[in-house]
Amino acid sequence: MGDLPAGASDRIVPDTKDWTWTLSRPCPECGFDAASVARADIARLALASTAAWPVVLERPAATQRPSPTVWSPLEYACHVRDVCRVFKGRVELMLDQDGPQFANWDQDETAVAERYGEQDPAVVGAEVQEAAAAVAAAFAAVPDDAWDRTGLRSDGSEFTVQTLGQYFLHDLAHHLVDVGA
Repeated sequence: MGDLPAGASDRIVPDTKDWTWTLSRPCPECGFDAASVARADIARLALASTAAWPVVLERPAATQRPSPTVWSPLEYACHVRDVCRVFKGRVELMLDQDGPQFANWDQDETAVAERYGEQDPAVVGAEVQEAAAAVAAAFAAVPDDAWDRTGLRSDGSEFTVQTLGQYFLHDLAHHLVDVGA
């Protein structure tokens, strides 16, 4: 990361929290109340919750970390793009298979491997919009009788299609707060 102060580490402390509690109560950090989201609103809110990213990435400091251990807006945008992609795949898997187990996705490992901080902000802004449109379309296409289909995260947490969507939306909302959008 070229934008870090001399001698600063570019290592983010991995987030090991289990955020599934956000399905039962509002997040005190961002205020998002996942449980209050109706399934009919998931697709629309996915688009609304990602609309600000191209503007965020136009900021002069979009590539700079506010501190060595906090992602830059660019890195958060890359993460949001990839969250949309991962959740699209999970929705499709839940609709195609009975009770699938999702492959583990290590967001911190992905950030390093994909060199989030070195990507082009303009490209990432467009990719966030494309990925959001794709995941929104996946949620919009869920048949009425499929919202209760289940899937298991690699840690054993069980989701329905609806709770997966609610959980996903919290991630999007939370990261907007992370970057002050």
